[in-house]
Formats: sequence, structure tokens, C-alpha cells
Amino acid sequence: MQPMSTVSVPGAASAPALRAHLAVPPVGDGPWPGVVVVHEVFGLTDDVRQQADRLAAAGYLAVAPDLYSAGGAVRCLKSTFGALSRGEGPAVEDLTAVRTWLAGRPDCTGTVGIIGFCLGGGFALVMATKGYDAAAPAYGPLPKDPAQALAGACPVVASYGRRDVGLRGAAAQLERALTTAGVEHDVKEYPDAGHSFLNRHDYLPSFLERIAGFHYDQAAAEDAWARVLRFFDRHLRD
Repeated sequence: MQPMSTVSVPGAASAPALRAHLAVPPVGDGPWPGVVVVHEVFGLTDDVRQQADRLAAAGYLAVAPDLYSAGGAVRCLKSTFGALSRGEGPAVEDLTAVRTWLAGRPDCTGTVGIIGFCLGGGFALVMATKGYDAAAPAYGPLPKDPAQALAGACPVVASYGRRDVGLRGAAAQLERALTTAGVEHDVKEYPDAGHSFLNRHDYLPSFLERIAGFHYDQAAAEDAWARVLRFFDRHLRD
């Protein structure tokens, strides 16, 4: 089996077949626990594919769906953000379909986590109450009334940057909400990191990254990945 490939996920709400990048662990025959990797606002970029490949190298069957499969970012962006804001809609149904498809594969144990970045981090929080076994939002916007929205959620490991002006205070708010909801969690805010510190935007000029506050931070990224993998190992492996 190839370690990575492009697949079509059936049962999606937004498109007849949802395009996705599938990354299979390069060693062993499985079955492996699964992880759904949800892209940021820029869509299914090479960076997001590499995040899925990293999870595969760590022994997870990882799939990164393209939530813009129905017509690209320009046509799908409004409806995708609408689904994130409401906590329901085609994008949410798509992520449910991806989890069902991944859990049902013979090379998957049936245990599935979710990780997401920015837009995808928000969806990771939304999906934490919808059948996933662990969620790892990275700088994801919080749902309205997060303590109520996250009641009954799966365990959550979350990462934020203190220099992320758009999500200032989100880490502390999420920490309080998960504590109130009685959800097992690990929330950390990195003091020197900004937004998108886990992502490498090779397609953006560096000065635009600085203006937008998007900047990869290796130290924070590696620490966040170590936390995520420890958390997933505890909650997704038998």
C-alpha cells in the first residue's frame, strides 16, 4: 500500500465525493487509530498534507479532507464559516462522514481523533461532541457559550499563541469552559507565538505573514506536536 494517496470520501453533504489526502503509516499493516486533519482557511495545502504525513509517521491513519471540494475556496468559504458558526451544516456533516468512513476502514481500529488549524481548529472543537475520541484544536475560534457547547466533549488538547491578537484570551476561556464541562483537557498558550505558529505558509511572502500575524514558530510547534502525540497516544491507542 502506498504511504499516501488522494482518495474520495463517500457520503459527504457538500459534494458527491469529498476529496481528501490519505496518509498511511509506512511501517506495519495496521490496523491503526485514525486522525482527521482539518485544514485552515487556505484549504488543503501542502502544509496540511505534511501535517497528515507526520501523523502517519507516528503510527496514525491520517486523512485530510478538502472542505472546499464542492467548488473551491471562493464558492465554499461563506458556507464553511457559516457551518462553523452554527455548529451544523454541510461542513459538519462532511467531517462526520469522514470519521465514519475512516473508522470503517479495515486498516483502522475504529478509534478516531481530529486535529485542526485555525478554521480547522474551530471545527475540531465543534466535532469534539460528535463522535470523535480526542480533539486537538490549534488556534481554533471558540464556539458561542463554550462551556455549554463543549458539555459531553471528548478529551481536548489545545494550543494557542499569546501574540495571536484575533484570539486573545481564547486559551484561558477554553480552559475554564472545559473545566466547567468536566472534560479532560490540556490547554497551553505559547507566550512568543502568534497565529498559525504550527503552519508553514510557503505560498505567502514573509512580509505578508508578519503583517497578518501568521508566523511559524519552531519551538512552540515542536512542543505542541509533542503534547498532541502524547495525548493521542493516551486516548486513541488501545
